[in-house]
Amino acid sequence: SRNKPRNILIREEISEPYMQKTIVIGCPGSGKSHFSKQLHKVTKLPLFHLDMMFWNPDKTTVKKEIFLNRLNEVLNKDSWIIDGNYQSTMDLRMDNCDTVFFLDYPLEDCLKGVADRKGKPRTDMPWVETEDDEDFLEFIKNFNTQTRPKILNLLEKHNHKQIFIFKSRQESDEF
Repeated sequence: SRNKPRNILIREEISEPYMQKTIVIGCPGSGKSHFSKQLHKVTKLPLFHLDMMFWNPDKTTVKKEIFLNRLNEVLNKDSWIIDGNYQSTMDLRMDNCDTVFFLDYPLEDCLKGVADRKGKPRTDMPWVETEDDEDFLEFIKNFNTQTRPKILNLLEKHNHKQIFIFKSRQESDEF
């Protein structure tokens, strides 16, 4: 299709993907952190969550310079998995990675993912979500029309990277 980066690798086309610097992106609720944790278990690559670099436990954000310093510290390491979207740094992360996993799931799956994690402690967030955040839900509802096209453009720009696009949880689980 027109929106698909040219050299998407299908799982069957590779026996052992080379991965040292990997990013996992997708709509909130798609399961980026869950997939990243599973990938970490298999690859033993160190795992870093952008949310933990960006947010304080009191739901305030760190200063942009602090966030960028934290991110650059990770990018300068020999190997990593970075979980999270953060459009403002996605191009930088794609420049520095060798592998991209894009969890490109239907809206309903992402909304269910957010609902299912409410009230549960998470290692990828410095607090427990206890109530709906209407602005966050609106961002998720607009993801496919506002954010997804930007991601697809970046994937096209970085189409020399190893890119995996999963359309369902089953596809990512099978990987």
